[in-house]
Amino acid sequence: VVLENIVRRRSEGIGPRAAAVLGTQQVFFAVVTTTATLAAVFVPLSFLPGQAGGLFREFGFTLAAAVGLSSVVALTLCPALAALLLTRDMAPDTQARGPMIWLGRRLSGLYALCLRGCLANPLVVILVAALFALTAVFISGGIRQELTPPEDRAVALLRVSAPQGVSLEYTTSKLAEIEALIAPLRDSGEITNIFSIAGFGSNSSGFMVMSLARWDERDRSQQDIVGDINVALSEVIGVRAFTIQPNSLGIRGAGRGLTFAVTGDNYEQLAEVSEKLVERMQQNPDFGQVRLEYETTKPQLFIEIDRARASDLGVQIAGLADSLRAVLDGRTVGSVFIDDRSYDIQMLSTSDPVNDPGDLERIFIQAGDGQMVPLSSFVTLEERSIAPELNREGQNRAVEISAGLTPELSLGDALTLVEGFAPEVLADVNRIVPLAEAATLDQTTSGLLVTFGFALLIVFLVLSAQFESFVSAIVVMATVPLGLACAMFALVFAGLSLNVYSQIGLVMLIGIMAKNGILIVEFANQLRDRGQDAASAIFDACTIRLRPVMMTMTSTVLGGVPLILSAGAGAEAREALGWVIVGGLGLATLSTLFLTPVAYLLLARFTTPQSETAARLDRELLAARTADSGMSLP
Repeated sequence: VVLENIVRRRSEGIGPRAAAVLGTQQVFFAVVTTTATLAAVFVPLSFLPGQAGGLFREFGFTLAAAVGLSSVVALTLCPALAALLLTRDMAPDTQARGPMIWLGRRLSGLYALCLRGCLANPLVVILVAALFALTAVFISGGIRQELTPPEDRAVALLRVSAPQGVSLEYTTSKLAEIEALIAPLRDSGEITNIFSIAGFGSNSSGFMVMSLARWDERDRSQQDIVGDINVALSEVIGVRAFTIQPNSLGIRGAGRGLTFAVTGDNYEQLAEVSEKLVERMQQNPDFGQVRLEYETTKPQLFIEIDRARASDLGVQIAGLADSLRAVLDGRTVGSVFIDDRSYDIQMLSTSDPVNDPGDLERIFIQAGDGQMVPLSSFVTLEERSIAPELNREGQNRAVEISAGLTPELSLGDALTLVEGFAPEVLADVNRIVPLAEAATLDQTTSGLLVTFGFALLIVFLVLSAQFESFVSAIVVMATVPLGLACAMFALVFAGLSLNVYSQIGLVMLIGIMAKNGILIVEFANQLRDRGQDAASAIFDACTIRLRPVMMTMTSTVLGGVPLILSAGAGAEAREALGWVIVGGLGLATLSTLFLTPVAYLLLARFTTPQSETAARLDRELLAARTADSGMSLP
């Protein structure tokens, strides 16, 4: 903007140094206001909560600092270089020749013609903009909502769960069976390494890490390869296996799809309603593999003591636990030091080992009269199945449910569907608590909404302070809603989701949109201060500032094109951010060039130019001096 204004001054015949000074002075206010606006948008990104906030904390401060430094360069180095290098006399714009100049003049003339029509029919422009924004609101409801887009990180994880109580050898054999099924993918080179762990946490659990080939060494995406792995897993009988695709945020439990907990005050009631909820979810195939993590499959032996019978026999129940521990696992009865090292002394029962629950009934306990009586004389043994672990969420009993999700169902839509099922299945005491990615999505969405609101408020206050007018700030921000609507259309056209990266792009779009409006409104105010009326001032401001607006828009759009065309690690995140900037800003430029002048024309009547304010002040001062002179006469 500074250089374009200096070049315009040079084409008017002004000398290099004078043109640099005058050109910089004329756009000084616009540069400072633009810098303050962009910084006010980027800084709030650094205060996002949770893990997503930690990811973008450096991002926001870095952009704010870069914008501040660029304004210093624009106001100092740029005019200095222009004064040194633009020493040759430049022909006026009317005498310039060339194909690009010819094209530029034709486009400028077309824009001037369209702008006259818009200023003559402002209500039509407002109606078209309102219908466009309303359409964007309707289509935005169909955009997928998720924490991050499906990312190709060249790695896939596999979690294997076998029935409770199986041996480690059983779990190992199942992992080997899975490795054999995915061997063709390794032979083709798509999978380079496989690392598996049996007994991960317990004998019935296993874990597998599969490293994929580099992005330029394979033709298929990670999602396609994982799809083949899931097909192969369906042939494995006797275990439950599901794949995990981690995302770039490093969220614990991410990549498993939808994970949530049903909370309540009774595990039996939770298990009952959770099974009904799982059945309801399984009716929709888009949920994929639905898993109820609460299973009462772990065998446990319960010992019921007949206290009355034990009292009659004179058996001390307090020592019964130590006796059973000595028989089953050994009991530590002392320690011995050998060469300054301590060794425990355990009392073990080796003469009659316990191989099954019936052996416990034949254990003899000393009675009160000194005789040995069998355990079966006052103890009843019962084998029951229990849950391996009892979870809690928010200090409430909880049962966890997870769903793999197919590509047809996004994380946000899946959570919305589950919350819709809740009134039909759950009781009043039950609540649904999102976990893992779903919890982070909920936290990030609410945090971004707050950040988005603060960004709008801060930009409005900054513009109001810089322009010393709320009306001018409203005119500049009038195009922001339409710019966001254009971004929604860009996401729909590109088939992308509304995720944390595209939401960050929407926040950035506020500052970028306001920047173009500042260039036009600030110059229109200058023209009004020189005595022009609002209609002619905004028309001249738009036609004269057309070139810098198109230059800034073109540079921003072209800078975002590499984000769309990127490949490799993190390409999905860059693509989401790039489409919001390129598509949203590219379409929203039309709103800046037509909606901003219409808004200025309609709202300018509520403001008074500084020239009129200064003239009125002079008249009031002159009247005051005249009154004082009249009062001093004898």
